[in-house]
Amino acid sequence: MIACPDIRKDVIRRHYDVSTLFYRLLWGRHIHHGYWEANESPAVAQDQLTDRLAAAAGVEHGARVVDIGCGMGGSSRRLSKRLGCDVTGVTISPFQRHWATTAAWREGMRQNVRFLCADAENVELPAASFDLLWSVECTEHLFDKPEFFRRAADWVRPGGTVAICAWLAGPDLNPEQEQQVYDVCEGFFCPSLGSMEDYRSWLTDAGLEMVAADDWTQNVDRTWEICRDRVKRFGIHRAAKWIDRGQIIFLDRFQTILDAYRSGAMQYGCFVARKPS
Repeated sequence: MIACPDIRKDVIRRHYDVSTLFYRLLWGRHIHHGYWEANESPAVAQDQLTDRLAAAAGVEHGARVVDIGCGMGGSSRRLSKRLGCDVTGVTISPFQRHWATTAAWREGMRQNVRFLCADAENVELPAASFDLLWSVECTEHLFDKPEFFRRAADWVRPGGTVAICAWLAGPDLNPEQEQQVYDVCEGFFCPSLGSMEDYRSWLTDAGLEMVAADDWTQNVDRTWEICRDRVKRFGIHRAAKWIDRGQIIFLDRFQTILDAYRSGAMQYGCFVARKPS
């Protein structure tokens, strides 16, 4: 695991309060990577990532889902729309909660989709109350990942599922690759990035049984080519200087994360685990 000890939780919260506008402009309604099978548009690729994780997790129609790190609620609403899921989304950002709630209201999903503003590491949820714990690109921001998975396993009913997509530190890194991962952690406000084996260990130590642990890096890294190019095309740096200069390091690290994926310093992992019945 590669750690960046200077990251603070209040900075993460502020980042998402402010950067949601940048994400929406640069990327779309989902705050996560796209998954490409061919030459799909970014919007289609984003939906495909949600759909592939749902398929890998075997999400059943009407499942009770908690979406940890729900962002603007794009995946929560898609799970509800396509699979009739009852979804509770959790985000650390008050701005994102408001955005997600408004979007769900506009799409007529108020009965089946709701959002909480809470810290995923402190939120209190009823034991065994969900069929599925879903988290896409949130665990990177957690300070005590093993403890989170122990708590998360308690929220899932016996026989239920945990489905995770996460940025990962690659295996057997040389010093240059370690620096790339550190730079990504610093620019994207991640206290640490675990490896594929770290996530396997955290999930199994929480009492879960691994179903799948897959490397999706080659299908998702195009995300950062597109975002990098849009930053240049739309002059986003100029907007960042007016809105919040603290976002400039975030924008500058788009090339860094792309380089880290392509050097093997980072991977993008999909994990599915079950809670024993």
